[in-house]
Amino acid sequence: MTEPTGTADESGEGAVDEIVEAGSDDSGEDRTEDRSEDSTEFEGPRRRARREREERRAAQERAIAIENARREAKRRVVGRSSDAPKPPARGLIRGLKALMWSALISVLAVGVGLLLYFTPIMSARVIAITGLVTLTQDEVEQAAAVSTDTPLLQIDTDTVADRVAAIRRVASARVQREYPSTLRITIVERVPLVVKDYPDGSHLFDKDGVDFATAPPPPGLPYLDAETPGPSDLPTKAALAVLTALRPEVAGQVSRIAAPSVAAITLTLIDGREVIWGTTDRTDEKALKLGALLTQPGHTYDVSSPDLPTVK
Repeated sequence: MTEPTGTADESGEGAVDEIVEAGSDDSGEDRTEDRSEDSTEFEGPRRRARREREERRAAQERAIAIENARREAKRRVVGRSSDAPKPPARGLIRGLKALMWSALISVLAVGVGLLLYFTPIMSARVIAITGLVTLTQDEVEQAAAVSTDTPLLQIDTDTVADRVAAIRRVASARVQREYPSTLRITIVERVPLVVKDYPDGSHLFDKDGVDFATAPPPPGLPYLDAETPGPSDLPTKAALAVLTALRPEVAGQVSRIAAPSVAAITLTLIDGREVIWGTTDRTDEKALKLGALLTQPGHTYDVSSPDLPTVK
């Protein structure tokens, strides 16, 4: 066996020393790191509570700062908006526009009206008259008294109608403006229903008892026998009511109607037959009975009592 040499011992001791030194260095570093990690991961309850309070305080201060900043920004915006002039509302603008247009249209309408009223642009160049039977165009125009160069708007149609209606033969008159330049007069002439003789001639009366003309009567017109004929005379009104109730074929046979009173009306026919009418009660029924009664031969026909008509 070979014994180890001195060199080997020295080298072995050096190796051991190196290992020990290395181990001592590494373990020192590891222990330092372990202590630092332990101090971080395993802090005490007091330190942890302190740290949490500081974190909460910092978070609260940050929230308060953010809220204050937000309020300040809002105050600035509100201050700027209150200082700036507010735009007018849409409804106000529409109302002003409508008012402006209404005023403009009113001014234009007034201007056009004044133009037509005071200038002969739309004057009465034509006077058209309708309803003439016996009257002439000249008679009506003279009564109307309207100048052909008068603006239509200046013509009082009611006044002109009253002037035309004042003609005895006119029962009614109507006056109308027809733009651009026509004045139309529509009349209704009175129709003679009975005639009565006076010293100055024959007077014609219409269905209302109006004495509207002194002229020769048309053929076959019945003669009225009343004391004071007129629109307000009761016997006259009764006699005219009887004539208008008769059927046309019967009314054409009447030559004379006498009305000394409202209760003693009599009719005389063209052939001389006589009809006793009596009062105006049940006039329509009497007229119906008389039409059938006249088909019977006789001279006197009494319908004063329509329930018991008689023929003599």
